Amino acid sequence: MRFVTFQHDGFADPGVILGNNIIGLRSAGFPSLLAVIEGGFDARRRVQSWLDGKPPADEVVPLAKARLLAPLPRPPKIICVGLNYRDHAIESKMEIPKVPTIFSKYTTAVIGPGEAIVLPKLSAKPDYEAEFAFVIGKGGRYIPAARWQEHIFGYTNFNDVSARDYQMATTQWMMGKTFDTFAPMGPAIVTADEIQDPHALDIQMIINGEVLQSSNTSNLIFRIPDLIEYLSGVLTLECGDVISTGTPSGVGFSKNPPRWLRPGDDVVVRISGLGDLRNPVKAE
Repeated sequence: MRFVTFQHDGFADPGVILGNNIIGLRSAGFPSLLAVIEGGFDARRRVQSWLDGKPPADEVVPLAKARLLAPLPRPPKIICVGLNYRDHAIESKMEIPKVPTIFSKYTTAVIGPGEAIVLPKLSAKPDYEAEFAFVIGKGGRYIPAARWQEHIFGYTNFNDVSARDYQMATTQWMMGKTFDTFAPMGPAIVTADEIQDPHALDIQMIINGEVLQSSNTSNLIFRIPDLIEYLSGVLTLECGDVISTGTPSGVGFSKNPPRWLRPGDDVVVRISGLGDLRNPVKAE
C-alpha cells in the first residue's frame, strides 16, 4: 500500500493511493496515518477491508486534484544519519565513520510534496541532500539486527536540506539542519511488503532537470538492520519514527563553485519504487 496524508474537507486526513484516486480513511476510524501505524496488523487488516468494500463517495478523491501533505506531518522523532555513503564522506573531507553519525531535526522542519523550501535570510549556504528514509512500525528497545524487518512500516523519500554555514559553525550539526521547511518528505509511505530489497534502490537528486546526485542504497555504509540495532540500544524507537539514512555524493558544497539552493529551483528526490518528492524553493 501507499499511504498518504492529504487535505480533505479542512482536515489532514490519512489515505491510500488506489489507481488514480486517494481513498480516505477517516470514516474507517483512522484520524491520522500515525493511528494506522500504531494499530499494527489489526489496523492494516481494517484498512484492507475498507478498500475491498465500497468506501463512501466523499472518501474517494482524484489523486490529480488532491493536495498531499507530508505523510507524517508531526512524526514522533526524526533521526538522521550523516556520512553514510563512503563517497559523501570523502567529498566532505571527513573520515569514514566506524559507528553511525546521528543527529536529528525538529518536527517544525517537516513539509510535504509541493510545499516550498524556504531559504532562510540568516544563511548564505543552503544545500540539498537526497535521502532514503524508513518508518518504524513496531517500536522497541534493544532490537537485534536480525529482526529488523519486524519493525519496519514502510519507506519514503526525504530531503535533508542543510544550511552549511550554520552546520559547520560548531561540531554539533543540528542547528544547520532544522530550519523551518528543511525536512521535506513524501509523497507517500510505501509499505515494506512492496519493496523487495530496500538496499537496492536507485536514488537521485534532480534540480531544474539536472541530475546532481545519483547512487544506490546498496552503497550505504550502515544499513537498516545496523541502524535499528544501534539506535534502539540507546533510545526507544516508537511507531512513526522517521529515520533518514544519509545522502550520497554530489551535494552542493562539493561542487566547484558550490551549487547552493536558489529561489525558483525545482528540487526532486527520486527513489526507485517510491516516486518523486518535488518541492519548489523560495526566499524567506
